[in-house]
Amino acid sequence: MHFAFLTTLLFASSSVLAQKSQRAVGPARANLGRLFIGMLFLGLWAYGFGQGHGGPAFATFFWSGLIGIGLGDLAFFAALPFLGSRLTITMNQCLSVPIAIGIEWWWLGTRLTPAQFGCIALILGGIVVALVPTRKDPPKVRVRPIGVLLGLAAAAGQGIGAVMSRRGFEIAANAGTQLDGLTAAYQRVLGGIILTIVWFSVVAWLRRDQPQQPAPPLRAHGWIMAHALAGPVLGMGTFQLALASSPSGLVLPITACAPLAVIPLAYWFEGERPSKRSLAGGALAVLGAVLLVMAR
Repeated sequence: MHFAFLTTLLFASSSVLAQKSQRAVGPARANLGRLFIGMLFLGLWAYGFGQGHGGPAFATFFWSGLIGIGLGDLAFFAALPFLGSRLTITMNQCLSVPIAIGIEWWWLGTRLTPAQFGCIALILGGIVVALVPTRKDPPKVRVRPIGVLLGLAAAAGQGIGAVMSRRGFEIAANAGTQLDGLTAAYQRVLGGIILTIVWFSVVAWLRRDQPQQPAPPLRAHGWIMAHALAGPVLGMGTFQLALASSPSGLVLPITACAPLAVIPLAYWFEGERPSKRSLAGGALAVLGAVLLVMAR
């Protein structure tokens, strides 16, 4: 489970760096750039020390990436204009957990204990307290039904992708193959980047008659490098290592705390003061995560 906590810290850092990279070079360039850099670094590891794109579980990890990184991330970013960032994140993190628990129970037969369910509920409750908009602090956009559907799609993509990774490690173990987390992450990124390229290519073609933005300076792309290393490379690698040894229903609630871990980082880097509600919710989620590690 320590890999799940490390993933949470890396994903939180990736979120802060994602904002900086998108401001510097734009959303499309930042998202494609992080996946290309991630694919490059992970590929160097996979072909130098791992199995590359081979192995009995490659197809499963490929589809895991296509669904989780491809469909899931695209739906997440598409939901943002219709839900706002906090509501989109809350839906994505909180709904992906029961989706993953249900699918892994149905597909792989994984069952959690009542104590574990209680800890998961405490974590998700803390996330809701910290992030969900209220009447006093409403979303900054008009919430629309299409946003809810996209938020559900994003949560489903993340939950299904995580369970498919669990199945991939199971296939590799049954075949007597030792698969490391970075190779598994590379095989997932291959699936995710294909769909992402197709999507942004279609968007670029539809906007072909619009004025093109000037290319950002070369130094601005340094944020993409940092974002890629924290997210698609190290973060995705530790995420796969966590799923290799623990059920997705236990890993996802801990990694769902990444938006809460952003709170101190945002205060440190951008001077954004956290609210009392976000601190209280964060404390509940952290307590739930600690208890989850201890629960049996």
